Amino acid sequence: MLVQVAHLNKHIGQQHVLKDINLAIPKGQIVGLLGPNGAGKSTLMKIMTGVWDADTQPSAAPVQVPERIGYLPELNPLYTEMYVREFLLMLCRLTHAQDDVEALIDRVGLRPEANKRIRELSKGYKQRVGLAQALLNQPQLLILDEPTTGLDPNQLVEIRQLIKGLTAHNAQCTVILSTHILQEVREMCDRVVILDHGEIKADRMISEIDNLEQLFATCTQ
Repeated sequence: MLVQVAHLNKHIGQQHVLKDINLAIPKGQIVGLLGPNGAGKSTLMKIMTGVWDADTQPSAAPVQVPERIGYLPELNPLYTEMYVREFLLMLCRLTHAQDDVEALIDRVGLRPEANKRIRELSKGYKQRVGLAQALLNQPQLLILDEPTTGLDPNQLVEIRQLIKGLTAHNAQCTVILSTHILQEVREMCDRVVILDHGEIKADRMISEIDNLEQLFATCTQ
């Protein structure tokens, strides 16, 4: 398994945000973390990326992930005064990544915008820049937190197709994305993990689910 989470708990102040989370994810899957706002999706992702620590576990590490992780947080951190190509080249130098930036620009569909300042881009193209930076260094695990928030319908379609094609491009790459949009999970994901109030309420392959709306409603009522 590429990702293993065992008995993960997280408290923030007095709030028990994640409650005994257990997950095992193999290579090549696109897994959707589905749940209402406040379910614990972003917290789980931040712990997977090392941004936040889990509660102390003296006997074993509760989260095991691969060395190379790409991360696109919900608030896309970009240097908006920089040009697209300049930004990606800078990140390559800072991280010692060996990626071909021009090939990466083509892969995420940024060629028409490569010579523009990031602040001049639409929200959809800014998300593509964020995806490009997350894909630097050929991650084994790609973590995307609400990657389609705020996009218009055309941008939604384009970004969903781009994400769905990531594992086709690299069968060794696993994608975990959070969302509260059921259609997004149906269109992009191989598997869904439904979170509510910090607990996993369901963990199913999409192909095994007859009615995702009904399952979600049952898990979050």
